[in-house]
Parts: sequence; C-alpha cells; structure tokens
Amino acid sequence: MQITRRKLLFAGGAAAAFTAGMYPVLKLDAQGVAPMAATGMNTIADKRPVLRPDQIRFGAYDPHGDFTNQTGVVTEALFLPWEDVDLDSLKLADAYAMERKRNVLITVEPWSWDVNWRLSSDELRRKVLRGDYDQNMQAIAARMAEMKSPLVLRWGQEMEDTSGRFSWSGWNPQDYITAYRRMVDITRKAVPGVRAMWSPKGMDGLRAYYPGDNYTDLVGLSVFGLEGYDKIEYGGPQTFADLLRKGYGLVETFNKPIWVAELGYEGSDPYVRPWMNDVTLKQADFPKLEQVVYFNDKDVHPWPHNLGRPEWRVVRPPRVN
Repeated sequence: MQITRRKLLFAGGAAAAFTAGMYPVLKLDAQGVAPMAATGMNTIADKRPVLRPDQIRFGAYDPHGDFTNQTGVVTEALFLPWEDVDLDSLKLADAYAMERKRNVLITVEPWSWDVNWRLSSDELRRKVLRGDYDQNMQAIAARMAEMKSPLVLRWGQEMEDTSGRFSWSGWNPQDYITAYRRMVDITRKAVPGVRAMWSPKGMDGLRAYYPGDNYTDLVGLSVFGLEGYDKIEYGGPQTFADLLRKGYGLVETFNKPIWVAELGYEGSDPYVRPWMNDVTLKQADFPKLEQVVYFNDKDVHPWPHNLGRPEWRVVRPPRVN
C-alpha cells in the first residue's frame, strides 16, 4: 500500500481556504462579543484570549488562520507526525513565521497520520529503542536545520497519560526517557540552536518521566477547560488557575521555564469570559509560566462522558439559547 504524504496544517496553508461565509458576519465589540440579541443574552462569537504587553506571551496552533494578522502572537505551533507527511511544508511554515517574527513550536508525534499504519504501543516502543525510526527523526532535523525561525522541539507529548490516546504514552519511564533523549540528540546534532521541550500532560506520575536538566530547556503542560466535563468531574466550573495548578506544582521544582503548550476552553459565556481574561495574566501562583499556546481547532479525540469532540476554535457562531 502506498502512503500519500500529507502537507502540514498551519495557519499559512489553511488561511487561504478560510472565508467569511463559513461563519456569520457580526459586528463585535473589543472583547469579541456580539450586540445584545433579542433574547437579552450576550453571545461571545470570538473567544480569543486577551493579549497584554509585558504579561504571559501567547502562541497558537492555528490551521484556520484566525491569528494570521493578530499582533502579539509570538509562537506558531504545528503538529508533525514522523510518517506520512510532506516535509517541504516546513519551508512554508518557516516563511510564514519569519514574516510575522514568530518562533516555531514543532510537536513531533511518533506515528503516522494514517491510523491504518499506526503500530501498537509495544511495537512502536521496541522499534524506536532499536533505532528503526532514527532516519525519520534525522529527516525532520535536516529540514529544521534549513529553517531560519527560532525553533522549539516538542517530542512525544503527554507521556504519562495512560488513557491510550497516544501510542507512546504509558511506556516504562526509562524506556520513554531513552527514546526522548535519542530524538533530542539527533535534532541537536543537526540544529544546535533548537530548544527542547519536555511536555507531560500534568498528571500524577509525570516526574518519573523527566529526562534530566540537560535534555529540558522548557517544560510544557496541557490545560483544557470544558464546562460540561467540569460539572461532571468537579461538580462545577473550573478556572484556568484551577486546572493549571496541579501540573504546575508537579513540574515547578525542575526550575525550568514553563509553557502551557496546548490550551483550549469551551462553554457558556460566563464560563469562557474568565478564561479569555486570565490565560495571559501573570499570576503570583505561577511565576515560572512564560507562554501559553492555544489549540485553535476541534479536538481530535472524543472526551469522556459522551461529551464528543470539543470545539476549541476561537471563532464560532453565536450561541443561540
């Protein structure tokens, strides 16, 4: 079977396909809130975070191009499987980021986009440790070496999660550390200036997977707020600080700069507004938090409790009650 290599999804490639006709055209106020509807309800049609100078820096994975022309965005994020991908797309991503003076955060996921070609977790582990995928990482690193943007490598994220979402998650910690270090070494050899981000989800057990100070320039966490999930799991709405606190507390003693490498929120207007305001606000409880990176797309996987795939995208139709 022949694999069709797919181009990366990032804002520069997707923005050309985005048209105003995809969403209702509304005149919004400064906070992205539609005018008062006949029902007397306000509807947030654009839930992007408030960006502030001299506060927490902001980046985005933005395949829809919603942040293409927004100032204050310092990082362009992309997700890159190491099989079934057209690496020429990295040139376009680099040019797009350079034009906007943005860093590039590259999350390398050690699998194929084509689910029919994905190995079991144990098969992937054995092949990675044996060196079978060194050439895949070397090919990516060679393209990264041609890029002019400041680069961050994030390999094999959320490794402590045992839900089965990722093939590389839940490995024996030492096996994961060996694999992670191997890929960082390959990348640093080709791209000496690259920064390495070790990026757990923020769950109990993550500390066993820490690859060491020499292999960690940045620590990433994942923080997603979904109102329906909060009600079931916590009995009520959670704030950004509520959901960041546990993971932050588990990694702050490593004394590394911390990013929220994946961020999203969705719910009613009263739920969303505090998230919009708080994610870029410096807070005394999180002194090492430097940047948040918004995941501006629909979730790839369904959430528990039959909640489906949440829509994290910031631009959305007005909510009708």
